[in-house]
Amino acid sequence: MQLHVVMISRLLSSMLFLALSSLLLSCTNATKTPSVVKIVKHNNQYSITVNGQPYDVKGVGLGYKDDETVIALKDAGGNSFRTWELTHIEQELAIAEKLGLMVAVGIPTGKELLGFDYNDKEAVEKQFRRVITAVEKYKNHPNILLWVINNEPNLLYDEQGQLKNVNPKVYAAMGDIIDHIHKIDPNHPVTFSLAGNNPKDIALVLKHAPNIDILSVQSYGSLVTLPDSIVQSNVDKPYMVTEFGPMGHWELPSTQWGREIEEPSAVKAAGMAKRMQDVILDDKTGKIIGSFVFFWGQKQERTPTWYGMFNESGEQTASIDELTRIWTGQYPANRAPQSKSITINNIQAVESIKLKPEQPATVKVQVSDTQGDLLTHQWVLMNEVETRSQGGHFEAKPAALSLQILASDVQPDHVEMTFNPPSENGEYRLFHYAYDGKNKVGNANIPFMVEN
Repeated sequence: MQLHVVMISRLLSSMLFLALSSLLLSCTNATKTPSVVKIVKHNNQYSITVNGQPYDVKGVGLGYKDDETVIALKDAGGNSFRTWELTHIEQELAIAEKLGLMVAVGIPTGKELLGFDYNDKEAVEKQFRRVITAVEKYKNHPNILLWVINNEPNLLYDEQGQLKNVNPKVYAAMGDIIDHIHKIDPNHPVTFSLAGNNPKDIALVLKHAPNIDILSVQSYGSLVTLPDSIVQSNVDKPYMVTEFGPMGHWELPSTQWGREIEEPSAVKAAGMAKRMQDVILDDKTGKIIGSFVFFWGQKQERTPTWYGMFNESGEQTASIDELTRIWTGQYPANRAPQSKSITINNIQAVESIKLKPEQPATVKVQVSDTQGDLLTHQWVLMNEVETRSQGGHFEAKPAALSLQILASDVQPDHVEMTFNPPSENGEYRLFHYAYDGKNKVGNANIPFMVEN
């Protein structure tokens, strides 16, 4: 009995501490002076001002891990980051304030893709109250740039895996939230992000959520179609690209058995930078007011390296070098190794490589280091992803397999390795990592099939 009393006492103390901490944070934010963020239009050109001064968004989509990752953004010349949820919002706002960065705060709301029912009035009302409570709590923080109240609500698939229309009540619910935020927080724009830039989706948004401040779109290889989409929609509102980056896994060729083929990191970085320059920086529509590159962190989606600009162990890729050049006018003093191609037995992945069990094969990676640093090479063999995620949601990373290396040859511009394929039939992927010993890495991987 005494033990139970002690445990209950400790639980109540913990709950009281959390409640007081939350109250203290709310009071602290309430005493802060919010930045006033405005969208302005001059000579048919849209732009953003913060406290009356022009603000050029140099942004990324941040996967908060620790403050060091955010410091790296500042070092690269970035000034803004967007989030998707409130899990680490206190840490994110604190480091943003310390470094002078602005935050596009993501507040998660339901998606039909994940089973949220917008015909359920009670659930929609509960969601509304939750979002408004979060806005009330943080709205006075000086480092908030804008609110992003949903991520890709238009993403929904039918039983055949084809895109289908979502319930219009999704957009209506977002419109209700936007209208209320405008009443309680006149200092920050409100938006939600669409997957792609389809004019039909834009029209539905404007029909059901006409007071949205910014039309936010998320495009990867299809970013090049955005200018035409803006012209076709012919809407007098600004646009923001809240996600863009490498070619998406759905946009590149696959093997005969349907496994996506990832670009090596140097090719990926160059393509991302060109699309960014051509569409966003050289915007001819006058309507693109900012962008956030995906993904400032690491995540598993088809592979552990496809979208993250950092590897799991923290090394930076060539994509960060390209952003540094764009944001600061020059590359960093130390650049990442340039991984440009990978083949097995001189066969490219698009040719659908099939190997015999335990019959030696040779993989070759074209990789070099701009500064001539001595590279360390790592090879990792994995099964392919068992259950593929949709919409960027959680995906389990396959475990590494035993890899029998028979021989290797390292040259200044390439590396070769001969290995024994697995004894069991199946789908595999071989990864190569080139480390420069200075926190930079080059990545390349190649899928192959083993069959008798």
